[in-house]
Amino acid sequence: MGTDKALVNYQGKPMLLSVYQVAAECTQQVYILTPWIEHYQNILPLNCNYLVETQPGKGPVNGLSEGFEQISADWILLLACDLPLLDVEIIQSWIKKLSTIPTSTLALVPQRSDIWEPMCGFYRKEVKTELDSFLKSGKHSFQEFLSGIEVEALTVDKKVDLMLFNCNYPEDLENKNINP
Repeated sequence: MGTDKALVNYQGKPMLLSVYQVAAECTQQVYILTPWIEHYQNILPLNCNYLVETQPGKGPVNGLSEGFEQISADWILLLACDLPLLDVEIIQSWIKKLSTIPTSTLALVPQRSDIWEPMCGFYRKEVKTELDSFLKSGKHSFQEFLSGIEVEALTVDKKVDLMLFNCNYPEDLENKNINP
């Protein structure tokens, strides 16, 4: 992207603010995990909860592990900052499934054929042990991590596919297919 994706404007507001607003409609507590809290304090509500990422650049699996060190919730909804098309209704329908998930299942994550979409998924607090073992082995791939634990796959239909669009290039935001 060439710049901090969280601060890139989409439809008049930073993408991080859009993700935060969707998350706030879906859960009582929203946390922002970042090593740069000062970068986002101007765009997010004053009562925003920040978690300090102590090992930036180590990847999202490490970030999730750090998040679990600082959050005591039974489930964490992990959302990337570059998902400008998140849909509250879809996420809320997924939240309703959490109470029916067997305790042996550690994650509820969208899956396209054989590719997981881990940056828009739910992770049970018990996954922390598996995360730590995985990281200690020197691995960092979310795809590899999810293939080694019990995960319930969320179906990716057309509407979910659009919602999971993530921005990697400036021209992605100009793509007519993502503009409502």
